[in-house]
Amino acid sequence: MEVRAEIVRLYLAETFVISRESQDWADVVHVTLRHGGVEGRGEAAPIERYGETAESALGFVEVHGHLVGDDPFALEEIGARLGAIDGEQAAKSALDAALHDLQGKLLGVPVNRLLGVPGAGPPTSWTVWLGEPDDMARRAEAAASRFRRLKLKLGGGDGLDVERVRAVRGVTDLPLQVDVNEWWTVDEALEACGQLAELGVEYVEQPLRDGDPAGRELRRRSPIPIYVDEDCHTLSDVAACREVAHGINIKLAKSGGIREAFRMAHAARALGLGVMLGCMVESGLGIAAGCTVAPLCDHVDLDGNLLLAYDPAPGPELRDGVQVSSEEPGLGCG
Repeated sequence: MEVRAEIVRLYLAETFVISRESQDWADVVHVTLRHGGVEGRGEAAPIERYGETAESALGFVEVHGHLVGDDPFALEEIGARLGAIDGEQAAKSALDAALHDLQGKLLGVPVNRLLGVPGAGPPTSWTVWLGEPDDMARRAEAAASRFRRLKLKLGGGDGLDVERVRAVRGVTDLPLQVDVNEWWTVDEALEACGQLAELGVEYVEQPLRDGDPAGRELRRRSPIPIYVDEDCHTLSDVAACREVAHGINIKLAKSGGIREAFRMAHAARALGLGVMLGCMVESGLGIAAGCTVAPLCDHVDLDGNLLLAYDPAPGPELRDGVQVSSEEPGLGCG
C-alpha cells in the first residue's frame, strides 16, 4: 500500500481553555493509504500531555507506515506490528482509521456496518470551556437549544469551581458532567463532589492526577461516579481503573485506534465499569472514527469538530444532539 501523510492546522471558532492550557488552533496529521486505486483516510490528533506532537506523529507514519503491509484486512497482524513500537498512539490511530476507511470503501459499506454497530450512539455533550462562572453560564445557555447534555471544564484553581457549576445549573436543566483535568487534590474533590451531587452533576472526570494513590479513597467516598481519562490509555490499563473509578474515558488518540477501543469498551463492561468516549480537537475525519465506537458507550463527548471555525474533512452529521455516522462507504469523509 502507498502511504502518505501531512500536517493540517485546525482553527478554533473561539479560544478553548482548560485547567492546563488554552488554544486557538490544533495541528493534526491526515494519513492516506492507497490500495488498488482506492484511498482510505484517517486522522491523528496527538496529545502533547504524552509527549506527542503533529511533527512526531508525521515522523512515525513516514518511518513506520510501511508496516501496514499490502493487505488492508489484516488488522490483527498490522496492529501487532505497530504495537511493537512504543508511543505515538495518535499516529497509530490514524493508520487504524485509514485501514477501516479503506476496507469500507473496498466493500462499498460504511464502517459502522462493517463493524456491526448502529450509525449513532448516545447524544454528544457540548464542552463549556473554563471561564468565569457568569461567562460559562452564558455559553451554556447559548448551547442548550442545540445539545442534550453539557460538559463543564473545571480546575480553575481559584475556589470557584462549584460556583461555575451552580451558575450553569441556574440557566439550564440539561444533564451535566464535569472534567477537572487532574486539577484537584483528594480533599478538594471530596468537598466539591458532595456539592456537585446536589446540583445534579452525573459524574466527575479525572479529578486527581494520573496515578494518584488517593484515587481509591475518592472512589469509595464520592457520592457521584468518578470517570478516569488520563489514567486510562489502552486495554492494559482498564482493569486497574476499577480500583480508582466507576468508569473510563476512551479516546482513539490514546488507545491507538478503533480496534483497541472496541476491546477496551468490552473489557470495561465485563468489569462493571461505565464507558465514555472522548475526543480531542479534531476534524470530521477524526470524529467519524469515534462515531464507530460511540454505540458501545454510555456517554459520548464527540464535539471536537463542532469547535472549529472551518472543518476541512466533514462527515458525521449532528442530529438532535447526536453525532451520526455518514451513510457513505468507509468513514464518509471523502
